[in-house]
Amino acid sequence: SFYSPQGTGVYVSLLLKPRIAPDDATLITTTAAVAVCEAVEALSGEAASIKWVNDVFLRGKKVCGILTEGSFDMESGQFDYAVLGAGINVYEPAGGFPPEISGIAGSVLTSPAPDAKNRVIAEYLNRFLPLYRALGSEQTNAEYKQRSFVLGKMVNVLAGEGSTPARAIDIDARCRLIVEYEDGRREALSSGEISVKII
Repeated sequence: SFYSPQGTGVYVSLLLKPRIAPDDATLITTTAAVAVCEAVEALSGEAASIKWVNDVFLRGKKVCGILTEGSFDMESGQFDYAVLGAGINVYEPAGGFPPEISGIAGSVLTSPAPDAKNRVIAEYLNRFLPLYRALGSEQTNAEYKQRSFVLGKMVNVLAGEGSTPARAIDIDARCRLIVEYEDGRREALSSGEISVKII
């Protein structure tokens, strides 16, 4: 579920025709996260960061979630299309967020601003589209990595019914999270395989 009371946020989905291998679908999400960070910063004047793989944070709280879903051609194994969705909390709802998410959820702005919702969508799209045309570029991937706040931290890798503690040590050229388990084993995680919870 996603808490989205009227008048507080913007929610936009883009229909894309990516020319990348399905294994690189994470790059769509990570590119969008960079664009959202830049849009949020343009509106708020404050630095935004990313929790791998798809959450944008401001002032230590989540202000945006991103989700990419795709359809594949069974014969070629390539994308037919992908739908990229982003939900951005522009304002805090009247009375605040519900208790179950009040410690996690935040908003881009703390007070009303003229035309803020239209501005944040325009900023996001104007930044995303050029980055998308160069999907997987070293510069965008480096900016994504620079904005990550999980690197160097202990995380729980959630897979199936269990979770395993690991240290997040790097983000590779395909924006996979490299973790090191307590036994020294390393693994490259893609967004479709796991969830990461910071310990």
